Amino acid sequence: MQWIFIFIAGILEIIWVLGLRYSDGFTVLIPSIITLITLAISFYLFSKSLKFLPIGTAYAIFTGLGAAGTAIVGILYFGESASPSKLFFLSLMLLGIIGLKMTTSDDVAEKEVVEEGK
Repeated sequence: MQWIFIFIAGILEIIWVLGLRYSDGFTVLIPSIITLITLAISFYLFSKSLKFLPIGTAYAIFTGLGAAGTAIVGILYFGESASPSKLFFLSLMLLGIIGLKMTTSDDVAEKEVVEEGK
C-alpha cells in the first residue's frame, strides 16, 4: 500500500506544481485552490508512506516522480525542449526511481511483517 501512496503522491506533486504555474502567485482563485488541495493530499500520502519506507528512498522517489513527471508534461504540453540529452537524463531519473523501488521492496516487506505483528 505504501508504494501506491508514494506513487499517487508523486502524481499529485506534478498537479500541484502545474497549479503553481496557473495560480499566478496565488492570485487566481481556482488554480490556487487546486494547488493547495493537491499539495496537502500529496504531502499527506507521502507522510503515510514513511511508516514503511526508508525516508531517503521515499523522498527520492516522491521528488523524482514529481520532477520527471513535470518535465515530461512540460515537453508534451508546454513546448519545452526535448533534446536528446534532456530525454537521456529524464530516463536516468526514471531508471533510478525504478532501481530504488526494486532494491527497497525486501526491506519494506520485512518491516510490514514486524508492524503487523505488533
